[in-house]
Amino acid sequence: MADVVMSDATSYTLVEIDSLTDLEEMNIALKKLCDGEVAIEEELKVLLDHQDILESKMSGLYKMLPNLQILETDSKQLCGMISFTSTLAENVSSKVRKLDLAKNRVVECMQRVEDILDLKFCTDGVQTALQNEDYEKAAGHIHRFRSLDETVIRISAETSEGGTLESSFKLLYEAEDKLKSIVHNKFDAAVHSGDVASVERFFKIFPLLGLYSDGLTKFGKYLAAQLSEKADGNLKIALHPDSSDKRAHVMFADTLTLLFESIARVVEIHQPLVETYYGPGRLFQLLHILQKECDRQARKIFESFKTHREYNIKVKQVHQNLSALKQTVVEKLDPKELDVLLSEMVLLSSRSELYLRFMRRRATGDIEASHEDDGKQKDDLAEVEQFFSSCELNRLVQEVIGNYIMMEQYFMREMIIKAVSMDTSEEGQHISSMVDDTFFIVKKSVRRAISSSSVDGVCAMLNLACTILEQDYGEVLLVRLRAGYPYGFDLQHAYNIVHSSLQQGKLQSSDSEKKQARAAFLTALNNAEVSCDYCKALKSTLEEDISKLYPQCTEQSKAKLESCLGEVVVVSNKFKEIGDFGFSQLTASAVKPKIKPLVDSFLSTSHNITEEEFFNYEANDPWVQNFIVSLDSTLTTFKDAMTPANYDRFATVTTSEITQQLEKAVTKTAFNRLGGLQFDKELRALVGYLSSVTTWTVRDKFARLTQMATILNLERVSEIMDYWGQNSGPLTWRLTPTEVRQILALRIDFRSDDVKRLKL
Repeated sequence: MADVVMSDATSYTLVEIDSLTDLEEMNIALKKLCDGEVAIEEELKVLLDHQDILESKMSGLYKMLPNLQILETDSKQLCGMISFTSTLAENVSSKVRKLDLAKNRVVECMQRVEDILDLKFCTDGVQTALQNEDYEKAAGHIHRFRSLDETVIRISAETSEGGTLESSFKLLYEAEDKLKSIVHNKFDAAVHSGDVASVERFFKIFPLLGLYSDGLTKFGKYLAAQLSEKADGNLKIALHPDSSDKRAHVMFADTLTLLFESIARVVEIHQPLVETYYGPGRLFQLLHILQKECDRQARKIFESFKTHREYNIKVKQVHQNLSALKQTVVEKLDPKELDVLLSEMVLLSSRSELYLRFMRRRATGDIEASHEDDGKQKDDLAEVEQFFSSCELNRLVQEVIGNYIMMEQYFMREMIIKAVSMDTSEEGQHISSMVDDTFFIVKKSVRRAISSSSVDGVCAMLNLACTILEQDYGEVLLVRLRAGYPYGFDLQHAYNIVHSSLQQGKLQSSDSEKKQARAAFLTALNNAEVSCDYCKALKSTLEEDISKLYPQCTEQSKAKLESCLGEVVVVSNKFKEIGDFGFSQLTASAVKPKIKPLVDSFLSTSHNITEEEFFNYEANDPWVQNFIVSLDSTLTTFKDAMTPANYDRFATVTTSEITQQLEKAVTKTAFNRLGGLQFDKELRALVGYLSSVTTWTVRDKFARLTQMATILNLERVSEIMDYWGQNSGPLTWRLTPTEVRQILALRIDFRSDDVKRLKL
């Protein structure tokens, strides 16, 4: 049986030719054989097409065979060389290690020999230096001896030299004790005799003997004694001032400043000395001693200040006045008496803050310059901050600032009360005197607090200023506005006038009283509006002043200051609310009663007119001209009495009231075509007048009325669709579809069925 292999491009099948008997099957088999032949020919063609490439690659491989054999040989040689080099390196490194160990031992031996020689040199040198009173040289030998490792020297020394070394050590220890005693005594003698050169000479010797703490302590006490003597002299001069001294009112602040300047000068001069001979990180010990002396001298100055300025008496009196503010049994302290005292208290605080910042900066800078680990440095910095924060000077300043805040509060409140009680209004001025006086006092007090450099004091004063402005000053404005704006005949107001006049023993003119009440109301309204602007200006001014404190503040302190400054804006909003209340009063008593009769006259004017009436209206308008004349009189009166901002607001309120009432009047009026034209003319005249007397556009407020006039001017009902579908559709209209139908219904010549059929 013969088998034929057929390919259908992916697989092969076996066909048994001998089993084929049918012609159709034979044709199928033949076709498959032909297809397989074609596929095989294509495969052979592809292989033959790549023959040149394959032959080229095989040729390249044959050429590379000799090189590969050479590479194999070279690789074996390189491996052998590396193995040999590795073995050689191991042998050499072991010898190098032995050589290095021997070298180190030789160096140690030489070092110990040098130490023994140094020991003998120090032994001989210290005796000679002491005999010659060359204490610096003797201290140098002792310092060198102290740097030697005694234990190693004893172990390294030969037995035959043991006695010699022991005698050397004993001699040096005795010389060290003797030199320490001499340096202590000589330093004390130099201090006693006032020999500055000798004091500094022996001060430099202490660190060579390892007496860092002793040297800094003695030198610090010496400097403190000098400061004490000078400070006592300055205080005596301050207690007996010259009568012509212009700075007598701040003499204690100046005395404290002289103390601070003396200490700062001492630190500036002697800090390089300490850093050079004692090393960085030790300055704080000296500053600690100087600060203790500063605390003692500052206490004397503050006590003298309290005694001569009658500080405690005034603090007590202010406290009583604040505690019994609404009672009359306690004698009031004149706030002017506190003005000079407060200035000196602030000066005491600011100078102290400046001095303490200087001391902190010097101490922290010295510690940061020392090469200590971060943990130790952090602890030292915390100790510095704790010391200066809890020093007596800082406590004295905090006590003064605490009382200063209370006294400044009393000063500010009493001065504002006085400004209110002496309030006057000059002719031609829109505001009264108390506005400028009040904000001048507040700005003066807060800026004085800022000059103290105390963040807590500034924050406290800002809060107190806001409270006083809002409660004491703002309440005065509110009370005056609550009295209302008298307009026309008010029975209750007339009764109040008569009652007040009878109490004064005379009956005054009701018109005169009413005029005064109107002027007082409008002045209070202007005061509220200007106070709002003054608050914003005050915030800007204080913000600029407070920004000068930022370099010395932490992020937390900055946030506190900014938060307290923000309260000034809150007070500004309170004054705006007071102004809003005043305008609500004015609208209810002056605007609505004035506008209502003017608009009511519109209802009595017919807008269902003939052509003859329409032309007569052109010559003699029955409504709008009288309306404008009356409105102009009202606006002119208020324009003269109001600030520009308040007048604009009054005109806005008046316009809003006109549009509201006029819209209602229009919906109650019947129109024909000519009546609609007449209303359009009236509306244009009114809008034109209001636009001429105000600084802002009024057309937006008349948008609804203008659209009403447009509707009332239509010739046919269907024309509304031309307007309604224009531009962006119904969004351009202020009137709803229902209102449009309602306005169309006002035209007596339009059929109601046509209006109802509109699809808006």
